[in-house]
Amino acid sequence: MATANEPSVRRLPPDTVVGGFAPALKHEGRLLLQMGIGKPSIARAMQRAQAHGTTVEAELLASGEIDETIYFEALAETLGLDFMPSINPDQVQDIEGLDSQIARPEILRVHHASRPPVTVIVPSLDRLSGLVALLQRTPLLRPSLAVSTPSAVRDATWRAGSQRRVSAVTRALFETAPLHSARITFWGKQGFYAGIMLCAMIAAAVVVPLISLLILHIVLTLFYLANFLVRLYALGCSMLQDGGERRPQPPDDGQPLPVYSVLVALYKEESVVAQLVQALDRLDWPRSRLDIKLICEADDAATIAALQALPLGHEYEIVLVPVHQPRTKPKALSYALPGVRGTYVTVYDAEDRPHPEQLREAHAAFMAAPPQVICLQAPLIVTNARQSWWSALFALEYAGLFRGLLPMLSLTGLPLPLGGTSNHFRTMELRRIGGWDPYNMTEDADLGLRLYRLGYGSRVIFKPTLEEAPISRSVWLGQRTRWFKGWLQTWLVLMRKPAQLKGEMGWSAFIVFQILIAGLLLSALSHPFIVGFLVYLTWLMLDDGTHTEGWLTFWLFTFDIVNIFGSYAVFISLGRSRMTVREKRAVGWRWIFVPIYWLAMSLAAWRALLELQTNPFSWNKTPHVPVSDHMES
Repeated sequence: MATANEPSVRRLPPDTVVGGFAPALKHEGRLLLQMGIGKPSIARAMQRAQAHGTTVEAELLASGEIDETIYFEALAETLGLDFMPSINPDQVQDIEGLDSQIARPEILRVHHASRPPVTVIVPSLDRLSGLVALLQRTPLLRPSLAVSTPSAVRDATWRAGSQRRVSAVTRALFETAPLHSARITFWGKQGFYAGIMLCAMIAAAVVVPLISLLILHIVLTLFYLANFLVRLYALGCSMLQDGGERRPQPPDDGQPLPVYSVLVALYKEESVVAQLVQALDRLDWPRSRLDIKLICEADDAATIAALQALPLGHEYEIVLVPVHQPRTKPKALSYALPGVRGTYVTVYDAEDRPHPEQLREAHAAFMAAPPQVICLQAPLIVTNARQSWWSALFALEYAGLFRGLLPMLSLTGLPLPLGGTSNHFRTMELRRIGGWDPYNMTEDADLGLRLYRLGYGSRVIFKPTLEEAPISRSVWLGQRTRWFKGWLQTWLVLMRKPAQLKGEMGWSAFIVFQILIAGLLLSALSHPFIVGFLVYLTWLMLDDGTHTEGWLTFWLFTFDIVNIFGSYAVFISLGRSRMTVREKRAVGWRWIFVPIYWLAMSLAAWRALLELQTNPFSWNKTPHVPVSDHMES
């Protein structure tokens, strides 16, 4: 049956099955009638095929009105060929060209130990007449041919080439564009320069401690101030454009919608997969034009079993990633990328609930944008702000980032450090720039900056994705440590050749990159020390009579006051300015914990700095639980 999100179509009586349609659709309808498929099902499939620019066969299978195995078994019977409902991957040789069958399963060679090999084909209605004629002319072909389903061919192909493929995707970016890969933490002389700088700072601290601390303080103050000013500018932009964003209109060119792929990397997510599938089922896109890949680690038996227990539609495919280091989300996404069939592809997380119209808006935005815009970022909205002060401040932070800062960067044509989910890409260009880096812990930010330096652009769209924030300190700290480690990796990767980077980005983007990434890192690492300096000077002033000695001390104290409290204020204001009344009520008075939240970010940053040296590619997994209606903020 058609889903609620399918475009409405006029129901025709059964006796008009072959009337009012294109000749190709009429031909398919007649063939399906001869196979014994009911007229009402064919009528509905023909209407959807005409509306979507697809085939009757594709719509019939996508609707779920007929089982894929039963359908292709019927085709095998029509052709007089054997039917293979499943294919043993051990009987498939991993030869050149095998991977073409992942995206478009059509033909596969199956080898047997005791008899000649069999060529397995996936026939389609538009080629059925030609196959029948061929078999009538050369009946000796029949013993060497068999029919199978697209799912069976894809599954056997994935498994047959799995070890070679996972090894290749893990090495691919490092081997083809090593300058962009985080596989090596310190590239070339970076480690040498870092060591020299550290030694110089230690020596200066011993020889001229006051001057060294003063210079360091000034540098940190300038980075802090720059970060504060960028976010203050984003706040001003968000207030000026309040509610007046230019949203792309759906194209009215009569062209059929393209195939849209959806990738979801899953690991130990058995508790939320039912909720995920419900959310993906609500996407407003023809099911025959969807390609949804649920990517699981091969040893994650619980998640795989939970998915197999669900009634997944024809558009879903479970992709198993062989166990291989590093065990990261970007490696899983890179593994699935060769099998993507869509013109566009988006990434979601296990707990996400994307707006049903998000794909429609993304498609309209891509159609309206110039070709060099290859990525769109949808906003992420946290819905469990009421659960704890951790989730409340996370919601405030996300509102400021995805609905304030990133739209400002998009409007000004600056690079977007992407969020980890709800990114939409042009598939061909994504493959061209190397896809995701398996070794980067914030593959999203890395990819957004890499595509910019390679001459491409990103923009934002407005239909949101709902998700949950961590509600406990331990989960929040593990996730934030991974993020800081990824931002450190990203900064080191891009700064391997600073002069080249500046030439590729231009001065304005280069400076903003330093402010957003280096400034974020330095601000987080230095925050406790700046706060300590303020407390110490305040104590001295109160003890000595409300004055400071020396103009430099006074101005440093003044700038630190502006930086610290101004940053707190803009963090709160930028987030609240983009929130709905309901969201503000969910956060409530817990914004007063922002100083503690920032000190926790500093702890995460220092932990990330340590992990970068001791365990750079460990992925701190964030656990998820299903969302109850009363948890929605």
